[in-house]
Amino acid sequence: MLDIDFIEKTIYTLSIGGTILFPTDTIWGIGCDATNEEAVKKIYAIKNRPKDKPLIILASSTSMVKQYVKQVHPKIETLLMHHQRPLTVIYENAKNLPKPLVSKDNSIGIRIPQDEFCRTLIQKFGKPLVATSANVSDHPFPKSFGEIQSNILKGVDHIVPYRQNVESKSEPSVIIRLSQKGELEFLRE
Repeated sequence: MLDIDFIEKTIYTLSIGGTILFPTDTIWGIGCDATNEEAVKKIYAIKNRPKDKPLIILASSTSMVKQYVKQVHPKIETLLMHHQRPLTVIYENAKNLPKPLVSKDNSIGIRIPQDEFCRTLIQKFGKPLVATSANVSDHPFPKSFGEIQSNILKGVDHIVPYRQNVESKSEPSVIIRLSQKGELEFLRE
């Protein structure tokens, strides 16, 4: 059972354009409202991340994904229903997202988390969240909350008080895309 009180505080921070530090279905991440351009820029600054390195977003469902990409191919929908590991899909033709979040080729990486907390947070917020590892660019990602660098802890507006004493799965998601020929292409397994 999730504590609704801390979810509401997190949603408030997101709704005013703030950044959060939160446990995802893979590792601890830095997040914000994926539709808020200023919040996205804050994450790039916190991570000291080059602007040409894209970020991924988390959506609560396939129907939410469809609001931010032109099309979800039936092969992708089938895979999303049956895949056991966290799965990030690179979709072409992103829409309704701020320019700094979308790759130069107009693609976007989206994952539907298999984690109850993440899905509940996104569902209650009603919009996708940016989710990027809680580390400065080119530094290793933290395997637990205790490994997160102090500048990241100080840089975010809100730290979610959930699963801070739990070792993360620390297994990155599988990354796929649909090739020009309509075949599933695994970029990272």
